Amino acid sequence: MSKTVFIGSDHAGLELKASLVAHLRAAGHNVTDLGPTEAKSVDYPDFAKAVCASLLGTPGSAGILVCGTGIGMSMAANRIPGIRAALCLNEYLARMTRLHNDANVLCLGERVIGQGLAASIADVFLDTAFEGGRHQRRVDMIETCCPSCDA
Repeated sequence: MSKTVFIGSDHAGLELKASLVAHLRAAGHNVTDLGPTEAKSVDYPDFAKAVCASLLGTPGSAGILVCGTGIGMSMAANRIPGIRAALCLNEYLARMTRLHNDANVLCLGERVIGQGLAASIADVFLDTAFEGGRHQRRVDMIETCCPSCDA
């Protein structure tokens, strides 16, 4: 099934992002590349914010963020209410984070995994639906557990 995907990276994730954009477009997904477009040093939180804002404004969409390890992007994205970003190193983690956690942003590290594995992880992430049921209660708890919230 075709999805709308917003993707961004920093300079350390530029090549992996480019390969994922090509792969996902070839698979029929509507992919919006939010940058960067060149390898000069940039601040990854800016691109995490851009992808997450686009995702939150587009129901049913997904986000993919790439940096050197995926850790920084994951940390930045998870600071944004409504975002459940998951750093995945294999297909099993991608499947489970969608099934049980309803993750809406996939984080990947260019220095950690290769292009073929990244494409496979992205495919699983985008093709797996949230199970709901008993997991919905826990996802709801995630959405209300930040210290600055009154809930």
